[in-house]
Amino acid sequence: MKMSAHGACTTVVVGKGATIDGSTMIARNGDSYEVLVPKKFMVHPHQILEKEETYVSPGNRFTITLPKERYRYTAIPDREDRYVTFEDAGINEKNVGMSATESIYANPRVLGYDPLVENGIAEDCMVTVVLPYINSAREGVQRLGQIVEKYGAAESNGVLFSDKHEVWYMEIATGHLWAAQRIPDDSYAVVANQMAIQEIDPYNKDEFMIAAHLVEFIEKHRLNTGFDTIHFRNIFGRQNLFDHHYNTPRVWYGQKFLNPEVEQDPMSDELPFLRKASRKIAVEDIACILDSHYQETPYDPLGSGDEAERTLFRAISLNRTQDSHILQIRPYMPDDIAGIQWIALAGTFSPYVPFYTNTTAVPEAYAVTPQKLSLSSAYWLYKTIPVIVEPHYQAFLKQVLDYKDHLHSCFLGKIAQTDDAVTGKDTDKIQELLGNVNHENAELALSETCQLLQELTTQAMSLSKLTFTMDKNL
Repeated sequence: MKMSAHGACTTVVVGKGATIDGSTMIARNGDSYEVLVPKKFMVHPHQILEKEETYVSPGNRFTITLPKERYRYTAIPDREDRYVTFEDAGINEKNVGMSATESIYANPRVLGYDPLVENGIAEDCMVTVVLPYINSAREGVQRLGQIVEKYGAAESNGVLFSDKHEVWYMEIATGHLWAAQRIPDDSYAVVANQMAIQEIDPYNKDEFMIAAHLVEFIEKHRLNTGFDTIHFRNIFGRQNLFDHHYNTPRVWYGQKFLNPEVEQDPMSDELPFLRKASRKIAVEDIACILDSHYQETPYDPLGSGDEAERTLFRAISLNRTQDSHILQIRPYMPDDIAGIQWIALAGTFSPYVPFYTNTTAVPEAYAVTPQKLSLSSAYWLYKTIPVIVEPHYQAFLKQVLDYKDHLHSCFLGKIAQTDDAVTGKDTDKIQELLGNVNHENAELALSETCQLLQELTTQAMSLSKLTFTMDKNL
């Protein structure tokens, strides 16, 4: 089977003490090297099989035996009919969130000593073989780490985990080596296709988890670039021209958005992994970062800077963004309504639509995504927006922002109403109510999008370069 090429993503992770409402939040743009990789949204039911099942990845034949019991979980897979692959992100019934993966790159020195494994675990199945089997974010790191050490990794990747209390960021560096750091409650991180974790303390089990032989590997091959500390990024990562134009500017812009008071070079190799924002972070802030393309800087490809500046850096949001997601887990809410998965299918200019994850089904427009254009599909409907907006960006920008802001306000109001409405209801009734709300939110977004497209298409006709006005009668 020919697998779609995925990668080039951007990640934002935020500890619960840094968010405006105390939620943990992990988020990522699911980008591809192709313009069209149709995505859908789905929920897998809780299952107890009669016996353990052998899973074989259709991509590289990675093989693993899976436990009989699987928790219910949401996912955003490719629309491939025969296989469930590249599930991207979801929240399971234990309110554990996972997003996989942020493609990263190890340097040739460490890969020489521990090469990637051709049929090791890869991003196409990480969510599938991990998320249904974990009870906490920490367990997620442990399970994936054990798989990497036993079977090997086919790629270097960054993986995000969250639960009601903790956020963890994990980096798989080489064929069998990895490290993970707990994001401090008062901090956030932005990651863009390069090793991000800096100093690690292998003896601080509360804040770090590492592969069993990581320290031994570093010592054996004399890899430590520091003196008294282990600097994971410097040992395993790389710093080259590609990073300076493709990766570090995205981290710079995310940190600039949340810490505008800090002056930094977008091409710097020294941008910190962790920062404390100058204000509390909301869902809207993360959405602004993931939907951004260096607005109000000379580097905006849709801006007014000169050609050299507008094409200097790779933007965060692209036409190759297939989905963007924010996994919000609210510790102040009952377990039945704690998890919300915000999804912007097709990326740029799309609204983030909230879905309660305690559900058994998803709206048909999100669940069914044909391979070719169909305006009854959420993915394809949203994918048409930039086709109309980009050529007339300045003319249509306000309309698009107003459309997204209006929807977001409606969604926040609906969430508040729903939280109140389910109080005291039994679990089955709550699931039914949440399913109805998910459907209503999706229908509202689709209806408003159709109206927006109708208006923009009509207006775009008068902006055609083939229009010529001389006499109203001609």
